[in-house]
Amino acid sequence: MPILAIDTATLVSSVALATADTLLAEITLQTKKTHSELLMPHIAKLLDMAEVTKSDIKAVAVSIGPGSFTGLRIGLSTAKTLAYALNIPLVGVPTLAAMAYGCPVPGVILAPMLDAQKGNVYQALFEWQEGELKEIQPAVVTEVTASLEKLSQYDRPVVLMGEAAVMYRDKIEQIGKNLILAAPHVIIQRASSVGGLGHRLVKQGIKHDVMSLEPVYIRRSEAEVLWECRHGVSK
Repeated sequence: MPILAIDTATLVSSVALATADTLLAEITLQTKKTHSELLMPHIAKLLDMAEVTKSDIKAVAVSIGPGSFTGLRIGLSTAKTLAYALNIPLVGVPTLAAMAYGCPVPGVILAPMLDAQKGNVYQALFEWQEGELKEIQPAVVTEVTASLEKLSQYDRPVVLMGEAAVMYRDKIEQIGKNLILAAPHVIIQRASSVGGLGHRLVKQGIKHDVMSLEPVYIRRSEAEVLWECRHGVSK
């Protein structure tokens, strides 16, 4: 059952085709071009390379956040359109969980983190237990230095991944203790991981409504905050 996976949660644009046990094809690109320029051409190229037709696709999995507000909206709207047009299931996959899923290493804490601006990060913690990925801390917005210092206190290695891990590499190396940067091919989001976790969710009977599925932002956008400040609105 080929599943089409989409991850546009940050500047990384990634699409993949995967069955439950095989990655058929993947295009992952870090670029300054917008997702709206790349996403549909990459999906068309992906299908062509894998020799898969649209009618072969049995589900669409999409990264739903947290992450870039614009990137998430583009990815989700594309996934919704495809799922609706092809009349196939849609499954929203938490971005941080998908990143951890791509690093199946037992005995460590997996700490994916994405930029939340102003020295903050989106972060969740995971570990593998008996072949299953377990969330040990749900996604939160936290100040990066405080987060890294807290992670350094664990009594086992903590593997850091995500754009924020790259951004704050110097801080991570300075704190040092127990903190390990993931390898380059693991540190970024990959649609293949979204597809792999998406397959597991579909197998569990999880699917989402095309009309009502929304991105997981965790915090409000900067534009919303500025608008409220200018209009004297507080929450």
